[in-house]
Amino acid sequence: MIELSHIVKRFGEAVILNDISLTFPEGSVTALVGPSGGGKSTLLRSINLLELPSSGSVQVGDDRVEFAPDRKAPWTAIQKIRCETGMVFQNFQLFPHRTAIENVMEGLLVVQKWPREKARARAVELLTKVGMAHKADAWPANLSGGQQQRVAIARALAPSPKVLLCDEPTSALDPELAGEVVDVLSKLASEGTTMVMATHDLRLASRIANQVVFLEAGQVVEQGSADQIFRDPQRERTRRFVSSISAAQTL
Repeated sequence: MIELSHIVKRFGEAVILNDISLTFPEGSVTALVGPSGGGKSTLLRSINLLELPSSGSVQVGDDRVEFAPDRKAPWTAIQKIRCETGMVFQNFQLFPHRTAIENVMEGLLVVQKWPREKARARAVELLTKVGMAHKADAWPANLSGGQQQRVAIARALAPSPKVLLCDEPTSALDPELAGEVVDVLSKLASEGTTMVMATHDLRLASRIANQVVFLEAGQVVEQGSADQIFRDPQRERTRRFVSSISAAQTL
């Protein structure tokens, strides 16, 4: 379970997130949607504390960190939260000098201090799960964008995080390659993986998400089930956004 309480994020005088409180149940899949600059990625990165909130609290499982302008959160508490999450980035972020299997093994060897054979077995298991075992020894430069993203998902899953965070996981891909990633994430969702994703891809969000949160100007405009938000949104701003994205993705 993830709980965000009264999260505020400021960059100087600019308020990027304004008093956001959300709960993400264990085993749920939540899509963060909204216009560019609305705060989706910042909110996502606040969950694993790649962005440190200015105030409020973040809880993942039993670990909780509180933030306030006049005090610094303990580094050990921040690291505990980060260890509970896996992150999938928009542009893959694979190590170019490591093969696919070495990319998945890297964190297990360097951070977790696993024995090499144990790390290799875990990497093979995860590459098989995402349909990339046959490319285990390939270099990232020799993989398609969809294949690189699937390797990145395997890498994020390697340390068995409590939650998988995905920041626009399909936006750098053409529709066919994006479909490969949607299939993998859909499989993970069906297995009960807790996921939070920031996305403009309504196909991804509507197919996988249990709940949807619509953000604009750093605030929650509307939240509800995927079916409600995409078929019968209650707020006019949400209706206009869903209509515009739906039209753009059918062109």
